[in-house]
Amino acid sequence: MTSPQPHWRFFRAGGFDQVRLDTAAELLNIGALDQKLWVALSCPVKGIEFDARTLSFVDGDGDGQVRAPELIAAVQWAAGRLKDTNVLAQKLPGVPLAAIRDEDEEGAAIATAARELLADIGSTDGLVTVAAANAAQTRHAQRALAAWEAAGQAARPLGDATAAAHEALVAVAEKVEDWFVRCRLAAFDARAGAALNAADATLVALGSVTLKTDTESIAALPLAHVQAGVALPLGTGLNPAWAARMATLQQAAVQPLLGDRALLTEADWAALKDKLAPYAAWLAAKPDAAVEADAVRQLERLAHYVRDLLSLANNFVAFRDFYTRQGKATFQVGTLYLDGRSAELCVAVNDAARHATLATLSRMCLVYCDCTRGAEKLSIAAAFTAGDSDQLMVSRNGVFYDRLGRDWDATITKIIDHPISLRQAFWSPYKRLARFVGEQLQKIAASKAKASDEKLTTAVVDGTKKVAAAPAAPATPPPPFDVGKFAGIFAAIGLAVGAIGTALASVLVGLLALKWWQVPFALAGLMLAISGPAVILAWFKLRSRNLGPILDANGWAINARAKINIPFGTSLTQVAHLPPNAERALTDPYAEKKKPWALYFGIVAVVLLAAFAWVLRDQWR
Repeated sequence: MTSPQPHWRFFRAGGFDQVRLDTAAELLNIGALDQKLWVALSCPVKGIEFDARTLSFVDGDGDGQVRAPELIAAVQWAAGRLKDTNVLAQKLPGVPLAAIRDEDEEGAAIATAARELLADIGSTDGLVTVAAANAAQTRHAQRALAAWEAAGQAARPLGDATAAAHEALVAVAEKVEDWFVRCRLAAFDARAGAALNAADATLVALGSVTLKTDTESIAALPLAHVQAGVALPLGTGLNPAWAARMATLQQAAVQPLLGDRALLTEADWAALKDKLAPYAAWLAAKPDAAVEADAVRQLERLAHYVRDLLSLANNFVAFRDFYTRQGKATFQVGTLYLDGRSAELCVAVNDAARHATLATLSRMCLVYCDCTRGAEKLSIAAAFTAGDSDQLMVSRNGVFYDRLGRDWDATITKIIDHPISLRQAFWSPYKRLARFVGEQLQKIAASKAKASDEKLTTAVVDGTKKVAAAPAAPATPPPPFDVGKFAGIFAAIGLAVGAIGTALASVLVGLLALKWWQVPFALAGLMLAISGPAVILAWFKLRSRNLGPILDANGWAINARAKINIPFGTSLTQVAHLPPNAERALTDPYAEKKKPWALYFGIVAVVLLAAFAWVLRDQWR
């Protein structure tokens, strides 16, 4: 008999269906949900705003990516460790002790660790919070260290001086062992005695160099003269390189543990090691604070899962936080304030050039910024989805606020230009025309001014040469201002203005040739002909804006066509507005004084309209 299929609920956002994960039952069944319906199949551990410790637990293979099977496995593990799985959907800050399943060995160890932790912190509510669980390992290490310290009292035969005795023993142990073995070999075979001592050639070689007691070649010689059945001298007769260490051994270990003696037999050496063996074993048993107790780690893991798994799933299986605007999504790292706007869709990037290669397919206007806060550095990509891009330019500065509320200095380094709004697209042809006309007029004026300056300079140079060559003459007044030199400039400007005026006159004549009720339609048609193509192109691009390429460029595996339509995109970028009930004074004391050019042009326009109306009065009847 097959088990019934879960009853899934979906909501539509971003142009596609997303699963609702509100209850623990829905979360526990994500493994049964067709992964073709998941929004993402993989996300990076770094570069997103989510608890790093939780992500490290979910990332089972530690490769820096959380994938769908790992998230499913994390949910299943949490379900197996809980008596009451409903706590997964209760947004608790940790795991209640009563909810931990303790029927098996692992569960019993986790429950025991939880009880010990609650007792340590004096908690009475029975809730192991994530913060307490994170500190549990430190507390565990402290308890283990305290127990180890207590056990060390019985392992110190000399009290506090035991450490120095053990260090002196360890410093010479290998060399002493080597000497006793050599002596046993000499007792085994008389020929070994001569062979195991320093060879004549070795001693001759030492005589040809300047020697010091710490010379390596001297330290390599036997500790003392090797003979069968002799004891190790502790004073005279020792290798000079080892004499100081042997003296320390005698003072720190031999004398307090074995009594005064000038020779150390092999039995004495064995007795000395036996007396210090408990201390050596105690040192070897020192707990490593970096090594986690398994039960404590599993308790921490369970606390993180109870708090974070549902939130992680709603930012992985679905993008609920992002599309419902009820909170920040995991990939939103902060808000950028720049050009009188706040951009909320900001993602962290490591390499702007590499990110932009794929992110340009998102059809969104992206502004890449380098952010600095003291010695800290961060690179982000911010999507501008409202307003226009007229004042967005490289090297312009803004302020970036991260999710912790910290402010960063932000500087634009790269811009991917795409339409931001239909309003921008509508006015863009007129702005381009105005810039083109202005640039052409500036070029004409600049070229004529340059030619005039060159002529003036040539005339001055030629005049100076003639004056230098001719005899001194009475000073003559400077020539009057020659208007003709500047006629070219005025003629060029007049020609451009005349061309524009002719075009406007042609349009005006065409309008006046129409009936009065046809004029508005003609004006609308003219504007549509100019702005229509740009608006239509922008409309298609705005409708095809996609979040996927921006996140894919950051290491995500986006599985859906996560669109950002015009209304939703507008909500992601806030444009500056005066607050409600604000008072606004329109008088600017420093405003430039305006001449009534509008009145002059208005009078001229009225006269022209009246004249054309008189000429074409028959068509208007």
